[in-house]
Amino acid sequence: MAFLKWVLLIFTLHSFMPTPISSDLSLNKEALAQIPLNFLEFSKKPEIMDWMVNIRRKIHENRELGYEEFETSKLIRAELDLMGIPYKYPIAVTGVVGYIGTGKPPFVALRADMDALAMEELVEWEHKSKVTGKMHAWGHDAHVAMLLGAAKMLQHNQNDLQGTVVLIFQPAEDGGGGAKIMLDEGALDNVDAIFALHVTVRVPIGMVASRPGPISAAMGFFEAVINGKGGHAAIPQHTVDPILAASNVIVSLQHLVSREADPLDSQVVSIAKFQGGGAFNVIPDSVTIGGTFRAFSKESFLQLRQRIEEVISKQASVQRCNATVIFDERSMYPVNSNNKELYEHFRKVAGEILGFENIIEMQPQMGGEDFAFFSESIPGLFFFLGMKETEGAVHSGDSPYFRVNEDVFPYGAALHASLATTYLLQNPTKYTSPPEVSYRDEL
Repeated sequence: MAFLKWVLLIFTLHSFMPTPISSDLSLNKEALAQIPLNFLEFSKKPEIMDWMVNIRRKIHENRELGYEEFETSKLIRAELDLMGIPYKYPIAVTGVVGYIGTGKPPFVALRADMDALAMEELVEWEHKSKVTGKMHAWGHDAHVAMLLGAAKMLQHNQNDLQGTVVLIFQPAEDGGGGAKIMLDEGALDNVDAIFALHVTVRVPIGMVASRPGPISAAMGFFEAVINGKGGHAAIPQHTVDPILAASNVIVSLQHLVSREADPLDSQVVSIAKFQGGGAFNVIPDSVTIGGTFRAFSKESFLQLRQRIEEVISKQASVQRCNATVIFDERSMYPVNSNNKELYEHFRKVAGEILGFENIIEMQPQMGGEDFAFFSESIPGLFFFLGMKETEGAVHSGDSPYFRVNEDVFPYGAALHASLATTYLLQNPTKYTSPPEVSYRDEL
């Protein structure tokens, strides 16, 4: 079914003849409203649905951690080859960038992350992980399957696309900063806008959640080693106690938010790691603490980082200890902020597919997301795709009991395809001499 050609019947006197898309198409609300519905109908076909489910289950059984997604990437490239979609590989070690359409502007991107988590799956089912200690506990396997589903529909209509859709299959979202590496290696060159989704059990199936402006916080991780002088706990006067120093450090760090931050400027500093000593009667030589910090503005984030280092170092010195503070630069993610115009575009498309009553304007969340590197570079839109069922236990991401509701796949694929297609129609190129993309299968 050529969806866009069906829409063109509105604009031609020869109602049953395939014709090129006219520039007037973007001006007709009725025609644009039909595109998402047609994509949803297509994605619900049993052969499309089963295909997406099978892809997801293959990835789920053979999950791979960040920058190790070689088999996942191989599967993606094989499917793109079968569909006749050109791509660049490798980008950021295992990443794949596919292209559908004219190869000319405007360019709009759709992103799916590929990596799994280092945890053991405890869900007993036919397609449980075959790899010990690794699990797709955030649903990235589902993200890949839905983007490939969208790719199949877009490729079916490639001759009618008014520009180029860029498919971003990204490695290492969870703590690896894969988006930044892809950006540095040119994955978004010439791209005007980018969209991404994330499945969630917090929103019912058939609904989506997003918001304009900041949607997830800037985040970072830090570790500090506080060095003192160990000795027997019965004679503490002969020691320099790093446990006492670390305890004072932790209490003082909590004052950064409660006494230094504007109460209307949400920030978080949490210590989640404390390691030191191995006996009840021995004061150790050193203690290691670690934690995370979050904020919704770049200025607040950088201020928190500076003060964390100062507080740890100076509080340790008060207790006659010295401290070394290490920030994990690879895990530093900026604020993930949604472009207001793209949010309105998303609302219109999602409203046609799901109904406007099924769009939730959510509150910002403190979780980090490396899509922020993309949305910091170009206009971006990130949204959550609900998959919560009405019955049964609900286990969130990061849980060994996390499950993906595969019934959500048609919605995700249709939203991807519709957001890209209608964006191209409504945003004709501004270039006078549009650059063309040259494709290479293997770099």
